[in-house]
Amino acid sequence: MKSAAIVLAVCVAAGPALAQEPVGCDKFKWPLDKERATLAGSDLPKVASSSRVNWPIPFATAVTLVPLAEAKLPMAPERAPKSNESFAGFIQSPAPAKAATYKITLSSAGWIDVVQDGRRVQSITSTGVRGCDGVRKSVKFDLAATPFTIELSGIEANTIAIAITSE
Repeated sequence: MKSAAIVLAVCVAAGPALAQEPVGCDKFKWPLDKERATLAGSDLPKVASSSRVNWPIPFATAVTLVPLAEAKLPMAPERAPKSNESFAGFIQSPAPAKAATYKITLSSAGWIDVVQDGRRVQSITSTGVRGCDGVRKSVKFDLAATPFTIELSGIEANTIAIAITSE
């Protein structure tokens, strides 16, 4: 009887943590079907960390990352990675056509920071789920019509696919 009470207490305590991690592609806060289809494709252009891309938004690419200690991110990540063994990198993007809200969507778990005009851009909102092939997380940022840098950190693998789309 005592062990049943312990199991129940553990389940009740874990409930809020589990509720924060929805499972399934239909659990995102906003539709990501187009981003998911794009990121799940095998024909994405590949760029190395620290590359400057010249594609207009929207675009998607696979970014080759390096160990965090070698990443030379323009700014330290706002949130420190959970592991020093994780990968990181950044890409420099041209100015959006207009100031607006843009989504940066990742194929797997990781942290996204955006730097514009030498300052970190605070995210507006984010959504993430587990168990959705092709998409793990999407974050919205209000960007000015000036070039910006996307920093990626806390990533378990040395490559990640990202999509940048307008709202």
